[in-house]
Formats: sequence, structure tokens, C-alpha cells
Amino acid sequence: MANGRWGTFSHYGAQGITGGDALGIALGRMVTGISSPVESERGFSARVRYLTKVDAGYEAMDRAGVHVSPRTLMAWLAEERMPRSKAMLARVDAAYWELRRRNVAADLKRRLHNGGRGTRVEINPVNESRVDRKHQRGEGLRRRLSTRDVNVRDLDLWDRAVDAWMDNDLGELDDVWQRICQDHLGTDWEAYAYVDSIGWDA
Repeated sequence: MANGRWGTFSHYGAQGITGGDALGIALGRMVTGISSPVESERGFSARVRYLTKVDAGYEAMDRAGVHVSPRTLMAWLAEERMPRSKAMLARVDAAYWELRRRNVAADLKRRLHNGGRGTRVEINPVNESRVDRKHQRGEGLRRRLSTRDVNVRDLDLWDRAVDAWMDNDLGELDDVWQRICQDHLGTDWEAYAYVDSIGWDA
């Protein structure tokens, strides 16, 4: 997304993130999974069992760099041992969350579609408390930067957002966010290219 009104973001002290980043974070909050940390025996074992139930789990491990012998994998499944390396634990955790995201994608889309009614999104603007008033991007807008509520009913946008989030495609997430802003915020839309956070109840 082009900087537009923001120029070089944070140059004057504004605090926030891109709308695409915020969209990905909000989607991530919708996903639940194994609560025990991967460093614990219980958490590690549960992740390995989840990953080895389906071929897609083995593929996720391969993409995450979890390359071990069948003997080691059997020992993990039998809870006879677990990795000592923090790097390997992190790879197993990454593989688990990738598979988990893909397994819940259809449910996320259903929840965001909301029976065709879409989802109401709360947009919290960037924090400009450290920015001199003359440099605040809210100057010159029809209204000061404030929390905005919009109802996103374009189901194709929600599908694109979930697919991009699954693929860690920040460029696509930013494109989706730009479309949401253009469709719902009128001439002020560029002022919300960066935000403090966004959220919804879905």
C-alpha cells in the first residue's frame, strides 16, 4: 500500500502498524489451539500427534524444516524423548500453527461471512500523541482521526484476507485492507492506511 497521506510513516513519532499487519493479527486472534507451550512435554507431544495424523502435517513439518529420522519421530510420538534444541522446538511449533491455520480456514470464512451479513470491524487509528499538532495526519480531514466502525459485507474480501493470512502474504493483506478503507471510509481512507489496531467479534 502506498504511504499516501502518511509520507514516511513514524517520521514525526506516530505509532502504529500497516492495516495489512493489523488484519493478519486480528485473524490470528480467531484461531485457538494447543495452550501448553511447545517447550513442555505435554505441549510438544500434542503438537507432534496433531501433525502426524494427516499427510498435510508431514508437509507442514517439511516446510518448517523439521527433518528427522523415522526412529526419532517414533520416539517423539512414544513420548520417550523431545528435542533439546530450541530451534527444533520452534520449527515444530511453526509447523503446528501452519497446519492449524489451514484446518480452520473454512471456519474462519464462515464466521466472517456471518450468514451473508458480513462482520463489523472496529478500526483504532494510529497513536499521534507524540506528534506535534502541525504534523498530525488528522489535520485537514473532515474529522479528526478517531475510532471508526465499518461493516464489511464483501465476502470475497474476507475470503481473500483469510487466504492471504494463511500464506503469510502481507502484500495481499495490505491490498485487501486498502479496498476495505476505500469502500467504507470515503475520502479519509488514506489516513487509516496505518492503524493502532483493528478488531471484531466473530
